[in-house]
This record gives sequence, structure tokens and C-alpha cells, in this order.
Amino acid sequence: MSSQQPPDEPVYDDRVYRSPMAVVTGVLLLALIAWLCGDAIVRGEGSARWFGAAAALFAVPLIVAFTMRPAVFANEDRMRVRNPFRVVELPWAAVDAVRAGYSAEVLAEGSTYQLWSVPVSLRERKRAQRGRLSRRGGLTGRGLAVKPSGPEAVGAAADGAAAEPQRAYADRVVDELRDLAERGASRAGAQGGVRVRWSYEVIAPAALGAVSLVVLFALR
Repeated sequence: MSSQQPPDEPVYDDRVYRSPMAVVTGVLLLALIAWLCGDAIVRGEGSARWFGAAAALFAVPLIVAFTMRPAVFANEDRMRVRNPFRVVELPWAAVDAVRAGYSAEVLAEGSTYQLWSVPVSLRERKRAQRGRLSRRGGLTGRGLAVKPSGPEAVGAAADGAAAEPQRAYADRVVDELRDLAERGASRAGAQGGVRVRWSYEVIAPAALGAVSLVVLFALR
């Protein structure tokens, strides 16, 4: 009886990475726009109603695009990066590197794509580094790590083994994406090239709102 090569494991639901703070900011800004522009449309007189409608048509898509829309979806075969104005689909075989310096980004086929939904916080990264140093042995007044000795060293080693190492959010996400890329690059479903699609559902209404505002100002 001949043995057959087992097929690739099934692809599970996407992991989704987005910034909760950006979503909260977007909701607050949309509430502010609804209050200001809604008041102008309902209670305004003359051209004020048209200005309110045009301003809302211009502002709402941009607020959604830069706050609530950005997300990264990743599964065993590929990652899909949804940025404000573009959607980039990257099979793992096409990904050259995923990194987080001053911003999180993915390199593929000679191009670099920013991960808007994975903000890099240098403050959070420094705080995580201080936490790792203090867990190992504490800090002096000058910020230098002091390695414990004797019974304290045994206790610190036990605590360090039991606790997970502190990492900034962006660094944790990049590590997970790198792991998915390394494990999935050889899968049959992870082959292919990068595909980029412009998000006209965001660009079109924002452009229409901008043109409407220009026309209204010109007619005043």
C-alpha cells in the first residue's frame, strides 16, 4: 500500500490586528462631525445646509479611512493589509521580511508596505525594555541593570522563567507575522504575487465632498 503525501493543513479564520485607540478616536470624531454637520443641516439657513452636507461627505470617509478602516488580516496562506486608501494582499511566499523600526512594515517584491493598524510606540518599547531589565535584577538610579546574587538571584531566575518576556505591541505582532510567514511560505496556497487594490469606496466620496466644498466656496 503506497503512502501519500498529506495535503496542507486547512486554513483557519484570519487573525485580525487593528489599533483599539484608533477605533475609539474614530468613533469620537464621527460623533463630533455628526453633531456639527447635523446641526448645520437641520438648523442651518441658506447655503449653511449645503456646506454641512459637503463637509460631512468629505470628512466622514477620511476619518473612517485613517482610524477605523486600517487592519491586518493574516492566516496560514497570506496576509491582507487594509490601509486608508489601498488593500494589499501578500501571499507568504512573496513576503521578504516583516519588520518594526519607527513603523511596522512588510517588504515584498521590492516594495515596502506600511502596516497602519500596527502603530509603533517608542515609549511603550522603552517601558517594556525597562520592565525586562527590572525583572532580571532591577535598575540603579542611573538606569543601569543590577544583577542580583545569592538567594535573590535564585528567586529572580524563577520569576523570569515563569513570566512571559515583556514586548511592545508592535513587536509582538511583527513576531507573530514573521512566524506565520516562515511556516506558510512553502504551502501551496501561499504562492503567487502581491496584489494591490485602490479603495475607491473611500476615495470617491471624499473627492466628491472636496469638489462640493470648492464649488460652494466659489459661489459664495
